[in-house]
Formats: sequence, C-alpha cells, structure tokens
Amino acid sequence: MCRWFAYISPEEPCLLSDVLIEPANAISKQCSEHYLPRLLPHGEEHDLDDSNDALMKMRNSLLNMDGLGVAWYTTAAENYIKGVKGQRPALYKTQSPPISDFNFRNLCSNTETQCLFAHIRATSGSVVTQVNSHPFVFGRHVFMHNGAISNFSNVRRDMTDLLSFDAYCNILGSTDSEHAAALYITNLTNHGTKDTWEKEYPLTEMQNAMNKTIVQIMELQQKHLGDKATPNSLNFCATDGHKMVATRFRNHAMQQPPSLYWSEFAGRTLNQKFPGNPDRADMVNEAATKGTDEKIGKHTIIASEPTTYDEGEWHLIKANCMLTVDEKGTEKEVPIEYDAKFNAVDPNFA
Repeated sequence: MCRWFAYISPEEPCLLSDVLIEPANAISKQCSEHYLPRLLPHGEEHDLDDSNDALMKMRNSLLNMDGLGVAWYTTAAENYIKGVKGQRPALYKTQSPPISDFNFRNLCSNTETQCLFAHIRATSGSVVTQVNSHPFVFGRHVFMHNGAISNFSNVRRDMTDLLSFDAYCNILGSTDSEHAAALYITNLTNHGTKDTWEKEYPLTEMQNAMNKTIVQIMELQQKHLGDKATPNSLNFCATDGHKMVATRFRNHAMQQPPSLYWSEFAGRTLNQKFPGNPDRADMVNEAATKGTDEKIGKHTIIASEPTTYDEGEWHLIKANCMLTVDEKGTEKEVPIEYDAKFNAVDPNFA
C-alpha cells in the first residue's frame, strides 16, 4: 500500500528534511521498511511474517516505489501576484526513489512550512507516471489517499458524472485517488467553478464533504455490483493549509483499514532545534539550539506510520473514523457515518 505523512500547525513551521528524510522511519525510507505499533509485531524476535493477519501482511509486503509527491504551503505568491492572498500549495513530484533524488533532498533541506503533505505510491494498477502521483491540488486545497477504490473501473464513468465540470477537467491522470479528490472538491464547493477552490470552508463542511465522498463511492458500487462489491480502503486526507481532515476507513465488518496514526508531540522530537532524537532515547541531539524546558508550538502530525521511536507519542486512529484539525490545532476524532448495508465481503481474505 501507499504511505503518506501530513503536518499542520497554526504557529510552528517544520523543516522538510527533519520530518521527511532524517528519521530512521521517515516516509522517504518507507519504500520497503515498515513500523506499525499496535498492528504488527515488532522487535528483534519479530518480523512481518509473524503477523497472523494475512491482509495486513499483504499490504505491507509491497514496495512503495511508484512515485513520490510533496505539497507544502507557502506565502511566496502573495508577495508578488496581485489578488493572491494567504498561503498556497507548492508541489513537487518525481518517479525517482526519494533517498537518491538529489532535487528532493536539496528542496527538503532548505524549505520550511506550517502545512505539509508527502506521499509515496504503490500503484493499484494505474500507470506509473508523475501525474498519477499524489498529492492532488485543487486551488488552495490538497488531497491524498492510501488504499484503493475497489472495482474502480465499474464505477468510474458514473463517478465522473457526479463531478463539477472544472473538477473533471482538473483530473490529469487515471487513478481512483484523483477521481476521489475531484469528487471531494465538488462536494466541498457544492459543484462550484474553479474560482471557488480558492476559498476556505468551515471545518464542518470539509468533514461533511469527505463523509459524503465515501458514501457516494459505496452507493455507486452497490448500484453496479450489488452483493459482488468488495471492500474499499479509503485513508483520505485533505487540507486548505489551515485545517485538515483525515479518514481511516474500510467498509468491512471485521477487517482493519490501512494503518493511520496521529501525534501532537512527535513534532518536537523530529525538530532538530529541540533536544531529543527521533530514533532512540539515548541519542543526543548535538544540533539543538533550544533548551529542554522550552516548548514547541501547537502542531499535529498524521501519518501512515510513526516516524519517531516512542510509541507513546502516537495514537492509532480508530477504524472507520475521521480525525479533524481546526485552525487552532485542536484535534477531534469522529466516526464516519454510513449505512452498515454498504459493508462488503472480501473474497480473498475471509
């Protein structure tokens, strides 16, 4: 499965290299290595094969080598372009492995932001090309996905019928994820034109648009496939640079969705200005310029895998729930509302 990482703060920027490259389990290193506390066994005596969950083993045996994308918010355009106000997303995508991508490493070492999306892709069947890499940008809004819309080819045409004209035209690739992003922005803006993508919307509207997107996908699957529909894995995340919504969802009565964690503490451990080290408690951060008693600004990290060694810094988002983060950085976990009749059977994993 894919992996993604999101950071948002109303006051504390992060250096991209601190959160995406330097940690031992940074997303740039999750192409083949995985750390999933409370979902998979870990330690010297354990590995992936020790899990008794066949679906979990399948998801985490794949290499995430099919594309890298990073979106970060910056106020640069506001300083030069008339009519642009506030921060806007900048975007970098590549097919190169992140660890060996010179441009990616240099960009991360010299870029800070208060809102960041990063994604490494494992294709579920669509072409490996830059336009199919996440995140996907619609004006000031950014969207990414880990998982898959099951039987996408069966519902793709009807799904495009639900999209606003401008959202449809903004789809550059062929992935299920980008179509889901277009459906989300259509719902958020009430079928608005592309100028509505430049607006911010209340957090409740972002939450409702995301919930509606998930339900619409399942409605189309039931319409076309009936009881032959199979479960989706829909770990979506969307932001406008100031607020964020993320889902951990699978419409199956018993199976777990793909992994998704959040933390309000890990940003301090990851930030090289502060004492501590993301990899081990006994490692000293010689580069720290802040004292042990100094506090970091409010922040939230949401990620497919923890990127610090300390499990206590991370919460596993409950199955079929959404995490919301408001402008002040307040997090709230809420259940995703859907009819249990949409729960599907997985023929491959009983």
